[in-house]
Amino acid sequence: MAAAAVLSYCKPSPFIGQFPSSFGKSVSSQSFEISTQASRVTALFWGSKKSVKSQPLDSSLGDFTLIGAGTEEATGNQARGKKISVSIISSIMEVSPHEWDACTLDATGPEKFNPFLTHGFLSSLEETGCAVKETGWMPSHVIANDESENILGVVPLYLKSHSYGEFVFDHSWAYAYYSFGSRYYPKFQCCVPFTPVTGPRILIRNTSFKDQVFDIIVSALKDLTAKSQVSSLHITFPSETEWEKLKDKGFLQRIGMQYHWKNRNYKCFDEFLMDMKQSKRKNIRQERKKISAQNLTMKRLRGYEIKASHWDSFYKFYRNTTANKWGSPYLTGDFFHEMGSKMGDQVLLVVAEEGDEVVAGALNLIGGDTLFGRLWGCHPQVHYPSLHFEACYYQAIEAAIELNLSTVEAGAQGEHKIQRGYVPVTTYSCHYLMDEGFRKAIEDFLERESCQVRLVMKLLNDSGPFKEGIH
Repeated sequence: MAAAAVLSYCKPSPFIGQFPSSFGKSVSSQSFEISTQASRVTALFWGSKKSVKSQPLDSSLGDFTLIGAGTEEATGNQARGKKISVSIISSIMEVSPHEWDACTLDATGPEKFNPFLTHGFLSSLEETGCAVKETGWMPSHVIANDESENILGVVPLYLKSHSYGEFVFDHSWAYAYYSFGSRYYPKFQCCVPFTPVTGPRILIRNTSFKDQVFDIIVSALKDLTAKSQVSSLHITFPSETEWEKLKDKGFLQRIGMQYHWKNRNYKCFDEFLMDMKQSKRKNIRQERKKISAQNLTMKRLRGYEIKASHWDSFYKFYRNTTANKWGSPYLTGDFFHEMGSKMGDQVLLVVAEEGDEVVAGALNLIGGDTLFGRLWGCHPQVHYPSLHFEACYYQAIEAAIELNLSTVEAGAQGEHKIQRGYVPVTTYSCHYLMDEGFRKAIEDFLERESCQVRLVMKLLNDSGPFKEGIH
């Protein structure tokens, strides 16, 4: 019965990775408070970014012993295995930036450094009221320590009462649970809030026993999900390596699609254009000419060049975008100031000026080998043709060439990016569901969805914007 219920609601949508828009409509205007036993986490079943209502989580997730060469410690005349304790913290501020970022850097390596996984970015979300209990993102980060209190691994984890701000769509799963008399929320979400950027999610120090620490943390996460009696644990936009490992640990695999630009050792923007088909090259040149024809000046600002007034303007632009697309913003004005202050030169803000006035902006973060495009906004009372493409895509390409970065990630969705040089790439997510009936039905759905995604990616790549022989 449970499987049939989910199958009836999880039919593949014509929009890859999403579900029919009717799902959840009858639920969204209601709130259902689930009454549970004391040991169970409780939450509003559904509602627009409601606060998580929960019983306090046990901060300790258990003690574990590492085994094997290199993990023993001498105690008198005996050797014993190294002890690892895993626990939950309610705020990233309980960990020093140095310790958290050491885990991040070891997990990614300098060449793949991911700024969204840093203490500076994640703490900015918490300190400015974006990813907090009151918005349905209750921080429940997982920390692994040795007996000397050295941090060996960290995991950004949140207890959630909704599915907003994730970019991996599971609203129809929630509705299927509800329709069968079960609850989907709260759930655990391992991710960077509001950020569809691929990167490791289980951030582990580079030791000889790091694989064991990985296994211990995953085991602790699964135990936490079971003991908290929540429906599920979701790890979204992990690295492909993590995605493969987690399949063997009982997680369902899901894929999605984004559009990225690849730097083929270009020396300038015109070199990139020469790899494009003639029609695409002509279109890009025409779009770029419109910028100067509208008396707009484009600037790329970093670090100290970004003033408080720029962030004030950008927040207004961001609010205009959210009002047009989503209805309510995830981020506060204070977030941009705080994040900009903490992240320094890792922030690249593209602005468009008309005379002395800033009229549009695009926010990017700089990683080890990637420029991450995140948010865009424009003056609400004026329309500037092609400015979105210039600020978000062409300025990002120029910056990546200038900074010798190999990739531009331009965010989620948007097939219009293809004709501007951004090609489809695979994204990943992992899902651990407690109910076996729903798990089986969702697994069947994901298999069908994956076939659709792969087919669409092949068709898009076969008709790509580049000359024959350029991949």
